[in-house]
Amino acid sequence: MNGVLVTGGAGYIGSHVVQQLVARGEHVVVIDNLSTGFRDAVHGAELVVGNVGDRSLVSRVLAEHRVDTVLHFAAHTVVPESVCDPVKYYGNNTCNTCNLLACCAEAEVSKFIFSSTAAVYGMTEAGVADEDTPTRPINPYGMSKLMSETMVRDLSAAGALRHVILRYFNVAGCDPAGRIGHSTPHATLLIKVACQHAVGKCASLSIYGTDYNTPDGTGIRDYIHVEDLAAAHLRALDHLRSGGESLTLNCGYGHGYSVREVIDAVTRVSGRALNVVELPRRVGDLPMLIACSDRLQRVLDWHPRYDDLDFIVRTAFQWELKLSQSVDYVS
Repeated sequence: MNGVLVTGGAGYIGSHVVQQLVARGEHVVVIDNLSTGFRDAVHGAELVVGNVGDRSLVSRVLAEHRVDTVLHFAAHTVVPESVCDPVKYYGNNTCNTCNLLACCAEAEVSKFIFSSTAAVYGMTEAGVADEDTPTRPINPYGMSKLMSETMVRDLSAAGALRHVILRYFNVAGCDPAGRIGHSTPHATLLIKVACQHAVGKCASLSIYGTDYNTPDGTGIRDYIHVEDLAAAHLRALDHLRSGGESLTLNCGYGHGYSVREVIDAVTRVSGRALNVVELPRRVGDLPMLIACSDRLQRVLDWHPRYDDLDFIVRTAFQWELKLSQSVDYVS
């Protein structure tokens, strides 16, 4: 059986994809440097600890496992950090992707699925983006991903592989069975941080901007459960295996929730009042960003299972409770 290589497969999203791939009998190998991933998040797949920028390591893994498909998640993903340290992001996200693609071309890998982001769109006039919306990243993170997208498309145009680029909107939640979850240190994603506060890890929850032109004044985002996102990757793999053409697709639910609506959901699910601190807007934050994901549903026959804010929050909160039993949280 040909192997499937998952880079960054010990991280938050990658580990959920690995779990679904293994569950359906795929031969999976993971490369992860464990800088933000966790060894015990990889179940049923071989973990190779290393960096995708190490061409000799990647080439060896591709050959030993007869890899014909790569799912590439390994990346830095914190927007504010990318603004402060852009070289880190271009080095890890863009240059390492270039190295990985070179190895794939040499090994004649035929299928490539790339983890991209809605940050490639930047500011949109209506707060909604489809795949044809102009890409104008406003931070190095978004630009590093857009540059990687370009490299993937150019390699495909040269005839070396076919690809699916998946642009994530706001990923949240955890495995409903509680086997794996979002354990990334210093996380910045709202639902994760709000649930951390609810279990007592931090004394307050900061929200940035309460004067946007939205119904309650706070920013609106499209939240997609990580399990639904993982399922989209498997549908993308099936599409490529059946001879499907290269694609770029948005991954979201097509509707959004405000920051205050998320806070209300965390309060409902946890049964705990949150200490919310209101702060001014951050530079570069958008009033609203929602996915138009009709193409994903139509072309890949993908249909979400967990499109419910309380369910998303409940799985995230249950994971934080589990972590709190093994980690000393500071209240």
